[in-house]
Amino acid sequence: MERRLSAIVAADVVGYSALMEQDEAATFERLRTRRTELFEPEIARHHGRVFKLMGDGLLAEFGSVIDAVECAVSLQRGMTERNAAVPEEERFDVRIGINTGEVIVDGEDRYGEGVNVAARLEQLALPGGICVSGKVAKEVEKKLAFVFDSAGRQKVKNIEEPIDVYHVRIDAQPRRRFLRRRRSGRLWWALGVPATIMAALGAVWMVLYGPLTTSSPGVSGTIPSVAVLPFKDLSADKSLSYLGEGVANDVIAILSRFSDIAVVSRTSSFAYQGKEGDIREIGEELGVGYVVEGSVRKEGDRVRIVAQLVNANTGDHVWADRFDKAGTDPWALQDELTGKIVGAMTGEFGAIRKADYSQAWGRDSTNLAEYDYYLRAESQLNLYTKEGLEQSSEISRQGLKVFPGSPLLTVELGWSHWLKVGLLYSSDPQKDLQEAERLVNQVLADKNLSPQVTRLANWLNAWLLTLKRDHDGAIAAMNKAIAAAPYNAFTLTDAGSIFLQAGQPEKALELTDTAAARDPGLSWFFNYVRGFIYIVLGKNEEAVGVLKATEFADAPLQLAVAYMRLGRDAEAQAAVAKMLKSAPTATIQSWRQAWNFRDKAILDQASADLARAGLPSR
Repeated sequence: MERRLSAIVAADVVGYSALMEQDEAATFERLRTRRTELFEPEIARHHGRVFKLMGDGLLAEFGSVIDAVECAVSLQRGMTERNAAVPEEERFDVRIGINTGEVIVDGEDRYGEGVNVAARLEQLALPGGICVSGKVAKEVEKKLAFVFDSAGRQKVKNIEEPIDVYHVRIDAQPRRRFLRRRRSGRLWWALGVPATIMAALGAVWMVLYGPLTTSSPGVSGTIPSVAVLPFKDLSADKSLSYLGEGVANDVIAILSRFSDIAVVSRTSSFAYQGKEGDIREIGEELGVGYVVEGSVRKEGDRVRIVAQLVNANTGDHVWADRFDKAGTDPWALQDELTGKIVGAMTGEFGAIRKADYSQAWGRDSTNLAEYDYYLRAESQLNLYTKEGLEQSSEISRQGLKVFPGSPLLTVELGWSHWLKVGLLYSSDPQKDLQEAERLVNQVLADKNLSPQVTRLANWLNAWLLTLKRDHDGAIAAMNKAIAAAPYNAFTLTDAGSIFLQAGQPEKALELTDTAAARDPGLSWFFNYVRGFIYIVLGKNEEAVGVLKATEFADAPLQLAVAYMRLGRDAEAQAAVAKMLKSAPTATIQSWRQAWNFRDKAILDQASADLARAGLPSR
């Protein structure tokens, strides 16, 4: 029995059975044409060989994993070109999976885990997408210019060990590194120092140097591009990692406020946490012209933050400053630092830019200790676990004892109550929702809120108004949150859920598409939101494709609904069982308390699907 190492490509057509039902002869002929005019020639051109045809699918073997990936990308690009030239009802979407490993050679056929894993990866791929194993991504990361976005380790049918799964970003500008998935959090707003850092950076490059250009791959030549790395923890006991992450996260969030600055998301830049490396290499890998890095140190009530802007092409420092403050108002530095940077400039544009930043962020008077409570609560909340939410709530309550009435900590506590319901962890959903509403109303009653807290409160209020069936009010609140961060991928994606429930699925899909284009690394979240959108639009095959690529929140239950509507009852039951394993108290009743559609029939039909799939009623 011969064994050898090969790269295996598995491909099939999405929704082929439904297409055959509509027009069997025409569908078969289109498939045959695609196979003979595109797939077979491309596979041969990349030194591959088709060893099995399976109705709407095929398996091909390659001696080189590089050839396999390049071939898959060529195939998907060829499909896109051909789809553009035919009516929508005649279009094919193909999914492709790639694995490399040992195969058993049996005449013209190939067997073994190398083949089986490729077939499972193909099932995880998005329509029109390519899904590869971690072994493939690692093999080609430094040899090909495509971007690989991690979907984490996933358990697949008949394969004992979970597989490292990556999606190939076909249409992205080339980069040379695949990125580890990290939790993105809600990308919330800076309080003082981070805003000052952003204002100073923006003033330096946009006023002093004008629009910047760079030769880095993937970077626009008309606007400056920047990555913000997590600030290093220099405290003696190494207890401030959350503060360093919080500062960097807030700078990223503020930068995403402006269309004339391209900022890499936290998902991408935080992959470098704890790593030492040449800034020039990091800039090349992330496709940016500038990198922000820094450090945090705290002693008693004094905090020191050092920030610097580095030219990623040359490694030279463009700007650096140290923030060394103490007292009750250490974060109110924006006006001072913005004035110091922009005050040295002349000309009308500089004055406009200074006013622009001032109007956007205003002056914040958050206390250092208050902000410390917030960051610690936020770091736990972003774990999205039951224990994390409980810990986040406790930290916020402790902070409110020290800073009674703090809008920042009040709205943070409100979010933890809502997420207990939204993630199906709550033992008393009605009580948690009532408490979240009380807290957000308390915050919104304050007419002197900073823009940052106003955004957090309106975002949370949008969800609570949705659950009260005030969909028009929810959209108005969500639009206020979007206005504060029109280029923030996380906000746009979550807005998709609000617009979907309000009866605007096309608008919801547009928002998630915009978010996906801005930050493909956030695929775990926008695939989750897209799942329910596709279900509502009746695109259940597409829903399965995206929901299998994420396990966030109630994704397994949405997946179960899509499976039931496709007649795949056993897979639906398995998805429900998976949900109950992570959230044992999940029921149809608790699930319905996390969603509220303008069209009540949507939830009624989905509830019936979940009941048939085995989710307890209460």
